[in-house]
Formats: sequence, structure tokens, C-alpha cells
Amino acid sequence: MNKEKSGTDSFLRGAKGEYLVVIQFLIVGIFIMTPVWQPFGIAEFEEYLTIPRTAVLIVCGATALLFGGLGSHNLKQYITPLPYPVDHNQLVRTGVYSFVRHPLYSSQLFIGFGWSCYALSLSHFLLLVFAFFFFSLKASKEERWLTQRHPEYQEYARKVKKFIPFIY
Repeated sequence: MNKEKSGTDSFLRGAKGEYLVVIQFLIVGIFIMTPVWQPFGIAEFEEYLTIPRTAVLIVCGATALLFGGLGSHNLKQYITPLPYPVDHNQLVRTGVYSFVRHPLYSSQLFIGFGWSCYALSLSHFLLLVFAFFFFSLKASKEERWLTQRHPEYQEYARKVKKFIPFIY
């Protein structure tokens, strides 16, 4: 009974980043439910930009599927919705993790960018900017925990970008 209580207390305190997961789900839900907003006459260009908008959506969607799928596959038994690493984890630096440190967060940002471009939606772009800063904060917290558990993480972080291969 004490273990259950301490587990509940830990969750309520957010000791392993539980609140960050709740906020992440809220951001995704709000992004999905937000109406498209095209101020400043943007809608007039929709027809002329059909091919580039579609191309961006396809490339970003494929990247999101690739990063999300391979990131989940590479983590296998270490995957958790929490940013706090599981007790039995090992530092994964192979596969998609050799290109970005947080492919699961990247996948959400890529699909968000693809949709924002396709819809030409300023409301979605603004939410995407907020999501970018949120994921950056969440990743930084996760990286502090990973560095405590794996001192070699600092060297890995110097070599591999956070969200976008070779860029950021």
C-alpha cells in the first residue's frame, strides 16, 4: 500500500515529468482542434500554392513517420511517455538517434510544420512555435536526467542535433 501511495504522490508532484506529458497531450489536442486562420489575404494564394503546399506536407509527413517509427523502434524496451528515463535504460545512439537526439518530438514538430504550411494557417504556425519551445524545454529536462545517468550523453549531445538533423 505504501508503494502505491508513494507512486501516486510522485505523480502528483510531477517528479518524473508527468505534467510535461499532460501539457504535450493538450498541445497536440489544441493543435488538432484549432481552426485554420488565414489573415492578410493568405487564402487568395491557396490555389497558386497547391503543389508546393502539398509537397511540403508529404515531405514533412514522411519525415514524421520515419522519425516517429524508427525512434520508437530504436528505443524498444526503454520507451516511456515520461521524459524521465526508465530504470533499466541504455543510451541509444544508433539508428535515427545518430541524426537527432529526440526523434519522437521531432516527428510531432515536422507534421505540425507540414500541416501549417499546407493549410497556410497562421493559428497553427503560432501553436507550432509554442510547441517548439515546449519540446525544447521538455528535451532539456530529459537531457539533464540522461546526463546524470549516462555521463557520456554530453559528448553525444555535442555531436548530434536536438530536433532537425545537421541544423538544430
